[in-house]
Amino acid sequence: MKTVTIENETIRSFKRNWKKCIGTGRLGLALQKEYLEHLETIQKSIQFDYIRGHGLLSDDVGIYREMEINGEKKPFYNFTYIDRIFDAFLDLGLRPFVEFGFMPKLLASGDQTIFYWEGNVTPPNDYQKWANLIKACVSHFIDRYGIEEVLEWPFEVWNEPNLVNFWKDANKEEYFKLYHITTEAIKEIHPDLQVGGPAICGGSDEWIVDFLNFCKNESVPVDFVSRHAYTSKPPTKITTEYYYQELVDNTDMLEQFRSVREMIDQSPFPELPFHITEYNTSYSPINPVHDTTLNAAYLARILSEAGDYVDSFSYWTFSDVFEELDVPKSQFHGGFGLIALNHIPKPTFHLFAFFNHLGERVLYRDEQAIVTQRKDGSIVLIAWNLVMEKGDDFNTEVEFSIPVPSSVLFLKRQTIDENHANPWKVWQQLGRPRFPDKQTIHTLQQTSIPFVRTSREQTVDGTLTVSITLTKNEVTLIEIQPINDESDSYHGLDDRLITSY
Repeated sequence: MKTVTIENETIRSFKRNWKKCIGTGRLGLALQKEYLEHLETIQKSIQFDYIRGHGLLSDDVGIYREMEINGEKKPFYNFTYIDRIFDAFLDLGLRPFVEFGFMPKLLASGDQTIFYWEGNVTPPNDYQKWANLIKACVSHFIDRYGIEEVLEWPFEVWNEPNLVNFWKDANKEEYFKLYHITTEAIKEIHPDLQVGGPAICGGSDEWIVDFLNFCKNESVPVDFVSRHAYTSKPPTKITTEYYYQELVDNTDMLEQFRSVREMIDQSPFPELPFHITEYNTSYSPINPVHDTTLNAAYLARILSEAGDYVDSFSYWTFSDVFEELDVPKSQFHGGFGLIALNHIPKPTFHLFAFFNHLGERVLYRDEQAIVTQRKDGSIVLIAWNLVMEKGDDFNTEVEFSIPVPSSVLFLKRQTIDENHANPWKVWQQLGRPRFPDKQTIHTLQQTSIPFVRTSREQTVDGTLTVSITLTKNEVTLIEIQPINDESDSYHGLDDRLITSY
């Protein structure tokens, strides 16, 4: 058994950078009812600060249009849909983390696209028209929401330009040109607006060095650095419906964060904020790992420690209402989302909800647990047991000795593991129905809830001992609070008179 003895002193404040931002599929999905229902649930349980997604300038949102006036085609900027989308975000307490992309077809220099919804990934055919579009968007946002609000919005230029799939030929110099012109357009509207990039995926971190040197040498403004992070190996098998990959150790992601932070510290802009604007285990939206308790247990350490290195890290994504590889073909399909279709929370949803219960003061932290204290003195701990090997016998025992001032305490424990809050497993047991009926959906929703246990505990010499067994890929949340016992106020109370007590 592992024994953890907690000293009654502050180690550090817990950085809630894990909840600064959440990812979404293309912004046009926000016009769907189920999408907004999922987002409302997310905000009630987790309360992210920002939301980032693709496709702001893609044709389904419809901002860039052209009209013929007196025989001449002129730009027309249509904000009907984006107003509806951003209004919905802000009403739920979410600010946009704005990603400028992809290219409107009428402005595109080529026909290369990505995804089912055909996001165009070519440079503009007219950089002046592109700059005017950027200025029109930013000006409209300020007119609608006010400069004080929009000054809080980060503006990120493009998405993963180091990949040929996302930026034609992965042309670094062309991206730098796009960034330069976009930044100038934004800063022309207001010099204090936040602009950054290069929003690359992992594996090409020399882009960050070159990008920051370019900004320094060309006197191009940069207010933050952005990057993405995934920890899956090349696929072991690809089918028409699934993408199977092994995962590297989760410390690899923490090392990615640390090493890039070090690059920024050694750059001409050492004080820049560093945002991970996408992260997850697999980068594929059809990898079943996303639906599992393994995904939650794997990411627990990331939520616990990554705030030491990055100013925000945005989980990709909050919902399986997502269409990069066409409309989802089944209830569970390996989607990125915290919430599955038909409003069924996945295990990783509960991981985030558990972390939202943590206190402000860190009493203890290691690779398998974090123990915190809230301002009211209550103790909250999360422990996890990541098991990446195949097999059955992977339980681990942990004993926590926690100093507490009260002698009598109430303990509430919530658990997700292979047998609790695991609707993916129940779906398998049901025969993997592609399009479940209402009764089946209800069953899946019922089985998506964490297992709850409660007890009344007594301290010994001011110390509470909590012994737990963690099963395979379990994540458990334990909340400990003093009891205000009012039993004596009930005249004639005697539970012994109840049958079986």
